[in-house]
Amino acid sequence: MADKFQIKDSEDIKINKDKHNPLKRRDVIKTVLIIFLAILLILTFFSNTIMNKSLSQISTERTSSGKLTERLRGSGMVESNQSYGVTVDSNKTVDTVMVKVGKEVEKGDVLFTVGTGESEELTAAEDALNALKLEYQKAMLTPPADYTEENQAIKNARDDLASAIAKRDNAIANQGGVQAAKDNYNNNKSQLNHYTKLETKLTAVISAIDTDSYAGAPAEYTGELISLQNAYTDAETEYNSAKNLYMALVSGGSINDNNDMSGADITTRESVEPTTDGTMSPVVSAEEIEAAKADMEAKEAEMNTAKDNYDNAKYNLRTQYAAQLADAESNIDWYTAQINEYESNNTDNGMTIDDLEEDVKTKQRALEDLITALNKTMKDNDNQGKLTNLDIEAKKKEIERAEKKVEKIRKETETTEIKSKHSGIVSAVNIKAGDETVPDMELIIIDIAEEGYTVQITVDAEKTKKIKKGIAAEVVNNWSGSIEAILTDIKNDTTAGSKNRILVFSVTGDVDSGSYIDLSIPCGSGNYDAIVPKSAVYEDKDGKFVLTVMSKSSPLGNRYYAQKVPVEIQASDELSSAVLGNIKNGDYVITAASKPVSPGDQVKMKDE
Repeated sequence: MADKFQIKDSEDIKINKDKHNPLKRRDVIKTVLIIFLAILLILTFFSNTIMNKSLSQISTERTSSGKLTERLRGSGMVESNQSYGVTVDSNKTVDTVMVKVGKEVEKGDVLFTVGTGESEELTAAEDALNALKLEYQKAMLTPPADYTEENQAIKNARDDLASAIAKRDNAIANQGGVQAAKDNYNNNKSQLNHYTKLETKLTAVISAIDTDSYAGAPAEYTGELISLQNAYTDAETEYNSAKNLYMALVSGGSINDNNDMSGADITTRESVEPTTDGTMSPVVSAEEIEAAKADMEAKEAEMNTAKDNYDNAKYNLRTQYAAQLADAESNIDWYTAQINEYESNNTDNGMTIDDLEEDVKTKQRALEDLITALNKTMKDNDNQGKLTNLDIEAKKKEIERAEKKVEKIRKETETTEIKSKHSGIVSAVNIKAGDETVPDMELIIIDIAEEGYTVQITVDAEKTKKIKKGIAAEVVNNWSGSIEAILTDIKNDTTAGSKNRILVFSVTGDVDSGSYIDLSIPCGSGNYDAIVPKSAVYEDKDGKFVLTVMSKSSPLGNRYYAQKVPVEIQASDELSSAVLGNIKNGDYVITAASKPVSPGDQVKMKDE
């Protein structure tokens, strides 16, 4: 039979030929491979840039060696070395005070004047002036408009709005951390509920063990206690029954349903004897008594064994449950503290971002309402305020005319000028116009500037070991540039129990008695192998440390990592600290970072 062949369409033949063409398949594979290598090359080229975008950018400085001058900081009040008090030798009325605290006076300057007697005209003029001042003060007590409360309410509303915005923004920025904290809070509440229920059950079962009453105890905790208790109770009942029987037989009585003995005499005769009431009582044999005794002793042993089993089980379970109860109470305290800490730090009451956004809008509307209400109130009060201001201005002019009249009369009254006997600066004024002077009372106190000033600073005694008399301290707040401070004495602090010492400085220049100056005192210099900026020194629970920069090579260039180096501070000045540790001159230390850096973190150098 001849083979049959199916003639295919010419298009089918062409497609099938292309599909199995080896050259075409090789071109496709080559194209895919080129695309893959191109993508890999692009990712390799930009990987370093992508990674650097996520790294913390740091600022560094090189560790140096050399000389460092350690300094001690302190502040104290300026006191005059010598002052004198101005007095009046008789009772007089102060007329005018010419000086005030801080005023510099020269020898012969008039300090104040006093009158020699009363003037009826002056008294009447002063009374009229005081009456006008009283009317003026009464008018001032009802100011035209006081918007303190409204402004404060607006300020509070602005603060509330700012706080709401900050909470919203913080929630948006920390959605992941907030949810994690909330999940942990819910887990803590679940654990607290678990241990609280466990505490209740353990307390109940321990109480049941102590009272031998298991009606209210959780069944899953009593175990075999109830069965052991029942076994002991049954054994005790059987023992009491056997005991009563034996005692009855020994005493010759009879046994009733209640295990009571009749008290009748029983002999060992095997006959029936009539009783006094005519009934017949059986005679008990010695064998029966011995059998009853043996049965009683056996029942007693069984009872004791059952009691021991029950007592031992109670003791073991109570010890076990007491330990579990202590652990549950400890966990309750811990989870309660965690929950309280979360609730105290999260006053948003679990508000969502949408809730926080709505809260921002509500507070914005509240602020706008307050501003609108204030503007309306101010407008309503404007006309009334103008009228009130006109009245106050009129009273003020009347007071000015009355004051001029009093001043004119006072000048016409005999006065005495009290002048300064020394040049100096007024440090205290203890009088005002109208006061009565008292003999020997210091009315004005003047510091004699030419005698200089003193400042005392209390410091730790240990820190004074490197300080010597005669050194010059730098005055930090020396705004005028003319103040100088020289250490003149180092003395002990006489305060009971104090281990401090007092540094006494002689101060010259543009200072006032009673003012405070800040001093920076050099404590000696030394050469050190490793000096770093103060900003590069950190501290944790293990002590002081610096973060150095460690470089590692890679195919794409150098990689930089933060490395923790524990150090000990040897000395410090205003800007730098000398440190001792596994650090040497020329090492790079981190002084600042764009975000927190931990030891081992990869970082980016600022100048890259």
